[in-house]
Amino acid sequence: MADHVCPVWVGYLLASPLRKLFDNPVKRLSPYIRKGMTVVDVGCAMGFFSLPMAEMVGPQGKVICIDLQEKMVQKLYRRAKKKKLLGSIEARVCTRDNLNIDDLENSADFVLAAAVVHEVPHAASFLAELYGAVKNGGKLLVIEPGGHVSEHGFKATIDAAVNCGFTILENSGTRRRHHALFQKISVK
Repeated sequence: MADHVCPVWVGYLLASPLRKLFDNPVKRLSPYIRKGMTVVDVGCAMGFFSLPMAEMVGPQGKVICIDLQEKMVQKLYRRAKKKKLLGSIEARVCTRDNLNIDDLENSADFVLAAAVVHEVPHAASFLAELYGAVKNGGKLLVIEPGGHVSEHGFKATIDAAVNCGFTILENSGTRRRHHALFQKISVK
């Protein structure tokens, strides 16, 4: 996995309303998110997925938004304020080695990691942190851009998630985008 960080200026492109024409966040995430859930958006940038997620979980739910860059988090808060979604959003700045989610142990119903795994230095430890945050029965959706991540590279991500304890439910994709859905199923 690469050790790369998306420049802040790209965040403006990623948050563009035009992007919804070919990547509608509500359509993509509605099978997984319900009112009242606690969901996590890792690598949230300026909130392309986070803000629709906040609308989907409603005022009783919570969206924990995590990004490495303070400027991305600041822009996310401004956008959430304009849309009157601050009550459902909690943004955190993480470091390269720690997602800052230790307090979320076994509490997330759903985690989204969109276009982020290929940017972390250690995918296995990144996915292990996410595994710890997901509650039993909760799901993780990993989406990676085909232009940045080869099929072989995405298979390595899937293997790392399975090695952390996730069960794979779905693995699909195109040349443009890889998509894998996992679930945490703990045996008691």
